[in-house]
Amino acid sequence: MMIAHYAHRLPAHYDMSLIRSRANERGGRWSAVPELYFKAFLVREIGCLGAVANEYSSLYLWRQEDAFRKFLCDGGFDVVTRSFGRPSIRTYVAIEARRGTGTAPKFLSTKECDIPVDADLTAALASEAAWCRDVSSAQGTVAATVGGGHSVLADGEGSGHGW
Repeated sequence: MMIAHYAHRLPAHYDMSLIRSRANERGGRWSAVPELYFKAFLVREIGCLGAVANEYSSLYLWRQEDAFRKFLCDGGFDVVTRSFGRPSIRTYVAIEARRGTGTAPKFLSTKECDIPVDADLTAALASEAAWCRDVSSAQGTVAATVGGGHSVLADGEGSGHGW
């Protein structure tokens, strides 16, 4: 599996309801995309929960790397670039991915950490995978995934998981 994430910083005066409408209109289409485990439409809005800028981003968990390649190379990504420009896309090999019992994601938390060069890589990745299994069973969690040193939690409770 593979995690892909990109973000677009938007002007301070941008009407964020346009992004929410876009997600509502297009969200159902993503359920039919082959090899896509999930896609999250994400917004950061000035003044909400400490955000200092407006941002629209998407987070994908692909079952197969080739499906993501096809999405990029066969024109699937064109609708994004035509609307917002071409972003840098961060990708990660998924170490662990789990769906929780939550159904209404409201928050996304990320954590990035460097694994020291002399650390036991197997133990470090096993620890992150265990974290993923644990948080995916927490009430309100929609999905959790770990890729490399990158951890993501989609949380329906807004519990402010802090790292």
